[in-house]
Amino acid sequence: MNRRKFISKSLLATAGVSLGFYSWQVEPCWLEFVKQDLPIKNLPSKLHNKVLMQLSDLHVGNRFDYNFLIDSFKKAKAYRPDIVVYTGDFVCWENNPEQFEQLKIVMKEAVLGNLGTVAILGNHDYGAEWKEESVADEVSKILSDSEINVLRDEKADFSGLNIYGFEELWGTNFHPENLTKTINPDEANLVLCHNPDVCDLDVWNNYQGWILSGHTHGGQAKPPFLPPLILPVKNRKYTSGFIDLEDGRMLYINRALGHSYQVRFNCRPEITLFTLISI
Repeated sequence: MNRRKFISKSLLATAGVSLGFYSWQVEPCWLEFVKQDLPIKNLPSKLHNKVLMQLSDLHVGNRFDYNFLIDSFKKAKAYRPDIVVYTGDFVCWENNPEQFEQLKIVMKEAVLGNLGTVAILGNHDYGAEWKEESVADEVSKILSDSEINVLRDEKADFSGLNIYGFEELWGTNFHPENLTKTINPDEANLVLCHNPDVCDLDVWNNYQGWILSGHTHGGQAKPPFLPPLILPVKNRKYTSGFIDLEDGRMLYINRALGHSYQVRFNCRPEITLFTLISI
């Protein structure tokens, strides 16, 4: 091997190691607070300019240091959100009751809204193969004990803003049509739905408004100028950020705070800060 080839290969190896270290140790811990307006029809004037914070996909477990979540919560509290919503996957289920204790530790520092806090469950909150209702019930209890109202096909009213929380698509209790038929279009409404694939199902009863989701993690690793290589959804346009569903519904997909495995590239962990706008 001549000197030029040796230098080239050495530089490539160094770049590969650096990229691997960045994707493993830097970006997974490089939290981004994303700020967006959220215009809602019929929103009471008293809620105009209030802040709604979305956190999603904590994935508490042994796959990464959950102290990152606690540190992120502490940073999030500085924004003093009026309403906080959590959109599922509180644990990354490993068939180990230790995760319940870990979740209790994390949720002691949970971000709570001045007007209230709600959550929905994700597929991992349903345990092995998403079929263990006992896991979902225990996760719900821990959240309730942490002053978080868990919506399982239920509605919460925040001073005139109705927040509807769907049960999990891959879980055992998915019947959102029973909830959407109760939505009054003359009121201010918002839907929480963990898996954005639900947007393509015939369960919406002509709902017009915003949907906040998670589940995709934005793909976690996204090559520049290309879509993510891996997405846990059927509809691959559901990656992250705003998506106009072109039927009166608007979707926002949060990139997740935690991760299934500690690797991220071009897809930083996210907490979303929505400014509510009356229209």
